[in-house]
Amino acid sequence: MAQQNPFTNPAIRYAIGLSGALVIAFVAYSFLDGTTQLIAYAIAVLDLLVTPQILKQVSA
Repeated sequence: MAQQNPFTNPAIRYAIGLSGALVIAFVAYSFLDGTTQLIAYAIAVLDLLVTPQILKQVSA
């Protein structure tokens, strides 16, 4: 029996993206300030949106 790729499940893909975004946002909130903090928040949003799309390509 072949194992199914876990990245075919959208919930797993979005959970991975969310976890990365939360880590980035936590670090930005805790340790950064000013423009650097805003840039880190933007990276967190990009991570949340882009990571699931990349993982979707992996599962195809």
